[in-house]
Parts: sequence; C-alpha cells; structure tokens
Amino acid sequence: MSRAARRRAALNLTLALIGLLGAVLALGLGDYPLTPAQVVEALVGSDSGFARTVVVEWRAPRVMVALAFGAALATSGALFQSLTRNPLGSPDVIGLSTGSYTGALVAMAWAGSGRLATTSGAIVGGLATAVLVYVLAHRDGVQGFRLIVVGIGVTAMLHAFNLFLLARLREETAMTAAIWGAGSIGLIGWDRALPALAVLAALTPLTVAAAPALRQLELGDDAAGGHGLRVEPARLAILALGAALTAVVTASAGPIAFIALAAPQIAQRLTRSPGTPLLASALLGGLGLLAADLAAQFVLPMAVPTGAVTVVLGGAYLVDLMIREARSDKTAR
Repeated sequence: MSRAARRRAALNLTLALIGLLGAVLALGLGDYPLTPAQVVEALVGSDSGFARTVVVEWRAPRVMVALAFGAALATSGALFQSLTRNPLGSPDVIGLSTGSYTGALVAMAWAGSGRLATTSGAIVGGLATAVLVYVLAHRDGVQGFRLIVVGIGVTAMLHAFNLFLLARLREETAMTAAIWGAGSIGLIGWDRALPALAVLAALTPLTVAAAPALRQLELGDDAAGGHGLRVEPARLAILALGAALTAVVTASAGPIAFIALAAPQIAQRLTRSPGTPLLASALLGGLGLLAADLAAQFVLPMAVPTGAVTVVLGGAYLVDLMIREARSDKTAR
C-alpha cells in the first residue's frame, strides 16, 4: 500500500471513529441527559426502561438521519464536483435541491400537504430538474462549466417559481411548506427515517460501482474514451445517481444547503488527493450535518432548523472559496 493510500485509510478510520463518538454523545444530549455509558447500555442492553425509549425511539432517528443524510449529500456533491472538475459543481448550485423543493410545492398545491404527496413530488422534482439541466447543457456532450452556468440559471428561475407557488398556497399549507423548506431533521421519526435510509442503502452499491468510471472521467473525456469508457452514458448515469441521492434527502428533510458543496472540498484537502474522494467526503458530510444539527439544538439561544445553520456556515465557506479561487487565478497569471 502506498503512502498516500495509507494516509487516506487512516483519515477514513479517524473520521469514522469521530462519527461514532459524536453519535454516542448526541444520543446523550437533551432534557434528559445521559452519560455515554448509559447510552451504550440503552442501545445494547436488554432493559426496556425509560432511557432506552429516549435513546432508541426519540433520539436515534435524528442522529442516524443526520449521519446518513449528510453522507448522501456529500457523496452527491463529490460526484458532481468530479464530473464538472469545479469546486462549485454541487447540487445546491446547479439547482437539484431547489428543484426538489419545487416538486414538493407543486404536490402541496395539487394534493395538499400529505407526506406521500410531498415526498413523491420532491423526488420527481429533483430528478426532473437534473434532466432539464442536462438537456439544456448538452451540446456535443456536457462540459462542466456549462453545466454549472445552466444550473445557476435554472436555480434562479425555480426560486422565482417557488415564491409564486408559496404566495398562491393556502395559509396553513404555505406555513408547512416554509417550515419544510428551511431544512429540518428534528421531526423525522423511524416511520420516515427507515424508508429514506433503505433507499440510500440501495444507492450505496451503485455509488461504489460508479467510482471507477468517475475516476476515468476525471482524466478528461478523450482519455476516458481512449480507455474504453462510453463517456456520455457514464456521465448521465452518474448525474442521475447524484440527483437521486439529493432528491431522497430533500424529500425527507427539505433542502439542506452547502453540505454537498463544502464536504468534498475539505475531504480533498485532507487526503491531498488529485480527485474528490467519495468515502472521505461521505464521512465528513455525516459529521458536518450532525455537528450542524447539534448546534441548531443546543448552541444557539433558541432551537432553529438545521438548514439555517448549514446556510450560515456554508455561506462563510463559499466566500472563503471564492477568495481563494481569486487568489489562485492571480497567482496563475
């Protein structure tokens, strides 16, 4: 094993251990505090007392969802950033999260705010937005920069359409849509978490299978084609996979911004990898969303949606990214 591979393995193991420790600590926080030992006992012990109810029934869905949804968003961001070869190439920027929100709003306007209608609308909206961006950006193939520019334009149009829909919804439905649109995992119980986690688990082997093609595409279309890869079908399949990961999360928790943007770039810097590492990105995404959710619950003076915290932190990261890109361009000149 090379030195770089050992570094990546050590980093992944460290992130996984930090995630496990963070999950145990998160399960013990709240109005009924528990020590890590009590949390472990509640998880693995045979006692069915109140502590087990608090940990397994009340807190575990939120912690599991934070880790899994953060990992899914970061993986989606890593897929898009690798395809576009641009740090701005994430589902947030190119409109997939916004498209999922649009789909949910359309479903609420037509079928009410039922869970099935909202979830189905969000998934369909996210996938339809991915298809729209791909079609509009396709011109003798899809170039990364063109995909980002088209995605930004589609995002702007969808934002305007979302505001129009919110203004036309009934007051109680609009309030529900606005709360859902803030991006929150606080109200997700096992009944909503398990279907989403099952879908994400099914998408995981597909992501692993797509990794070799992704590495080939990072070399450029000509090199990938020279190695026997069918470039456009592979790119379209990876785009669909990234869109599905984002749509599932958005359908369950609403749009959660900037995890997909920041986690892959941080992972790339930590691993010193020439490409965007999928596993490290996923682990960092899970940690990032868990930390943001804990901040939303316990750090701020009052509880806020998790998406509000990720927007603030992600906005600061985006400013830093733009400054560093500008400095890099100056140095290159």
